[in-house]
Amino acid sequence: MDLQFSRHRRLRSSASMRALVRENHLKAEDFIYPLFIYEGENIRNEVSSMPGVFQVSLDHLQAEMDDIVAHGIKAVLLFGIPNEKDECGTQAFHDHGIVQEATRFIKEKYPDVLVVADTCLCEYTSHGHCGVVEGEKIVNDESLDLLVKTAVAQAKAGADIIAPSNMMDGFVAAIRAGLDEAGFTEIPIMSYAVKYASAFYGPFREAAEGAPQFGDRKTYQMDPANRLEAFREAESDVAEGADFLIIKPGMPYLDIVRDIKNNFNLPVVVYNVSGEYSMIKAAALNGWIDEKKTVLEMLYGMKRAGADLIITYAAKDAIRWLKEEE
Repeated sequence: MDLQFSRHRRLRSSASMRALVRENHLKAEDFIYPLFIYEGENIRNEVSSMPGVFQVSLDHLQAEMDDIVAHGIKAVLLFGIPNEKDECGTQAFHDHGIVQEATRFIKEKYPDVLVVADTCLCEYTSHGHCGVVEGEKIVNDESLDLLVKTAVAQAKAGADIIAPSNMMDGFVAAIRAGLDEAGFTEIPIMSYAVKYASAFYGPFREAAEGAPQFGDRKTYQMDPANRLEAFREAESDVAEGADFLIIKPGMPYLDIVRDIKNNFNLPVVVYNVSGEYSMIKAAALNGWIDEKKTVLEMLYGMKRAGADLIITYAAKDAIRWLKEEE
């Protein structure tokens, strides 16, 4: 029989062979682990919709950080849950706000861990929106002033990276100018450049206690149907001084990840968001899927699409599973 065909299976013949030719790899340094810091004492609340994820107060932060460091994670992303909220989100930019206090603690005790500070107002405002509200309109330019104050306060507390997630127009330009004016010219901005108005954020809003009290965020977050808009958003942020570009969510937008990777020469960060995490957890807890295989397949998909870094609640699990495969 004279057949002419390619034998692709030669490179899949064993685990060792598959590992030898693997194109994309996951390692601890690829992950940024989100933390929810709760103002108060003796708080370690598991988020009901996110099994394995906790809200922690400062007095429980050391134990959490010890575990993070033991896994080899090099960067954390901080979200704050304050005791008091108001119309302007004052606690976001207070010198002793909860994220600022957590940042000081981490940088003192774990100086080699990078602190990424989420720069937004939604967890701090009584209305739950990411900017200043007039009537039921989220106004843009007035919001920028508060976001700059927040970024500067976070930088003063020792944050290594500022990560603005608010999606106001001009937020990167305003924050870059504010940081530079305050003397923080070396602090990079990890911009949530492409952030969609997604149903996948539901569990996060329980964890961060920052759900909008009226309306939605569709006037400032992107329409999930749009692709070209992502280029416009990313182009603006690059021109305004962004140092990293975040795409959020991850799984439904891997085409956008590849687009951004192909068109911009900055590190690309994918946020593997709460809904993606919770869906897999729920299915695994019901015995419907293999959690380890599903999570790793998802994360490899993000790397294959072009992610340089992945923000994920599954970081500790993934690192443990990857070590088991070594």
